[in-house]
Amino acid sequence: MSITLQPPTRLTHLANCAGCAAKLSQTLLTDVLRLLGESGPAPSDDLLVDASTLDDAAVYRLRPDLALVQTADFFTPIVDDPYTFGRIAAANALSDVYAMGGRPITALNLLGVPADKLSVDVIAAILRGGADKAREAQCAPVGGHTIRTAEPIYGMSVTGLVHPDRLIVNTAARPGDLLVLTKPLGTGIVTTAMKRDLADPSLATAAIESMCRLNTPAAELAEAELVRAGTDVTGFGLIGHLANICRGSGVAAEVHASAVPALGEKVFDLIDAGCVPGGTRSNLESADAITDWAEVADRLRVLLTDAQTSGPLLLCVAPAKLDNVRRASPDVRRCAAKRSAKSSTGITGMR
Repeated sequence: MSITLQPPTRLTHLANCAGCAAKLSQTLLTDVLRLLGESGPAPSDDLLVDASTLDDAAVYRLRPDLALVQTADFFTPIVDDPYTFGRIAAANALSDVYAMGGRPITALNLLGVPADKLSVDVIAAILRGGADKAREAQCAPVGGHTIRTAEPIYGMSVTGLVHPDRLIVNTAARPGDLLVLTKPLGTGIVTTAMKRDLADPSLATAAIESMCRLNTPAAELAEAELVRAGTDVTGFGLIGHLANICRGSGVAAEVHASAVPALGEKVFDLIDAGCVPGGTRSNLESADAITDWAEVADRLRVLLTDAQTSGPLLLCVAPAKLDNVRRASPDVRRCAAKRSAKSSTGITGMR
């Protein structure tokens, strides 16, 4: 008698696109929001941040010293291991609260699964990964909602708290600010290679560890009044999210491409081999319309527009506060040596 064992289901093979690369393109999303017109939120003096600035979360003031931060984020599998998928998705959702300078307090699960393709154990492992990551953030997982879907999706709706005077927003960058990142770039490229079984094991491990790492330093930096402007770098890539800061703040930015940290040199080998997610290609197309690339090599352009999942925070730091920011947060890496200059909206001088 022979027994044939079925191989475990690879989560990434159940989705057409993975992680934050599954987002609608920035161009399409902008068109959709434009069509909404005046059907947005009712005006309120207590609504401190709404959708109009394309920031990471909404912020509503409850009292002079306390505001509520609200966000939701979910995506298709970025890795095959269900527990790791849950951890990454949760870290990604929690990051939106940190990007506003807040601290998460509660999280609701958002889960869709093809119930005929995933076992109960796999579904439970996804939720366990999310719950463990939420608890690491001292955030209480408090239930959620599940539906049947053709592709697996998972994420969280997260509520946080912040002092209204300690917000980090994408409209507060100032001429002279320096740009810093809290994590290296390249997760979109590496996870695409993982899906194709082309990723070096050490590089894959580095990408997973990066995506699982919480962006907690932002809350500490905001509370210490060291940072007032910044954003979360996810599906639109570094250039796309930096463009939102530039538009919202009325500044331009110059980035030293060679100074931007990557997960490793092998990331560029993967780019050369064509391991580039569709979301990154869309980001690059959008970036071409607003960016003076100058002498930046094609492989660096891809890195700067790579669709990140649970990526870094991009923070705008006054030069006088940079040393204090570095001391307060060892993860912060400086990625631009030149200062932003008051200019028309957009990004100029990408070098």
